[in-house]
Amino acid sequence: MKTKAIIISIKGPKLSNIEKIILSQENPWGIILFKRNIKSFNQTKSLISEIKKLTKNNKFPIMIDEEGGAVSRMNALINHNFTANFFGKLYKDDKKLCTKIYKLYINSLSQVLKSLGININTIPVLDVLRTYTNKIIGSRSFSRDKKIVNQMGKLTLKYLSINKIAGVIKHIPGHGSSLLDSHKKMPIVNLSKKKLNKIDFYPFKFSKAKFAMTAHILFKKIDKNHLATISPKIIKKIIREKIGFKGILISDDISMKALKFDIVTSAKKSIKAGCNLVLYCAGNTSDNLKLIKSLPYIDKFTAKKTSEFFKFLG
Repeated sequence: MKTKAIIISIKGPKLSNIEKIILSQENPWGIILFKRNIKSFNQTKSLISEIKKLTKNNKFPIMIDEEGGAVSRMNALINHNFTANFFGKLYKDDKKLCTKIYKLYINSLSQVLKSLGININTIPVLDVLRTYTNKIIGSRSFSRDKKIVNQMGKLTLKYLSINKIAGVIKHIPGHGSSLLDSHKKMPIVNLSKKKLNKIDFYPFKFSKAKFAMTAHILFKKIDKNHLATISPKIIKKIIREKIGFKGILISDDISMKALKFDIVTSAKKSIKAGCNLVLYCAGNTSDNLKLIKSLPYIDKFTAKKTSEFFKFLG
């Protein structure tokens, strides 16, 4: 079945009648869940089961942003205050111990996700910390050391994969050099491509991740007119060629304020630039409808990679 190039979001813990119609008739590629959608274990499991029934797809992509620490959508179900930075520091002190503990941690988290019916978690964050990195990244980053970020990213994807959960590397090509929070304003980075390649791009290079999420950042010395999500140059020359990412590229949330256009224009620009899927997180029903009506069906590349993802799920 052809699906539209969008990951939608919903308003609350239960599907509205319009949301049921969107899922059963409009064919979105997937859905992302947030804290507002998750009140209890049984409620969440029931919600996901209904989504899969409506889409007639038991492998329908159900995504969540469950990093731990400050970024946890499942506070009502679990309490895991371990941050990526905690594990990055542990890895620096004792690689073997960290690897053992991190494996147990990802396995435990994955079992909860699987039992609910979630099959994609938007981790790992591969942004490298700087002294000036905006606090929106902060403890979500593994380290100031690009090699530790790279290694922890590989471990994350490995342990998720063992549990049949797909990871999403983010925020490609790197958010660590940003002073601003892209949820609120458009960050501008003035570093040269050479400097960015040495640090920011490094953890993402030749990743085997099935999915990556873009950074809403204007890299002024690479493309002074377009932030990464809507830049054909950055997506083709940096993300696809220099970094070598081969999987499905997802825009970061299209409703974030870093983007200066209306959501439909921003969504269309991201697809035209080379994003394979648009992510919409605000859960507004009318916006879901606007986007799903305006965006194309997924292309052959995305269809092929989606089929591979379904095979991976088993």
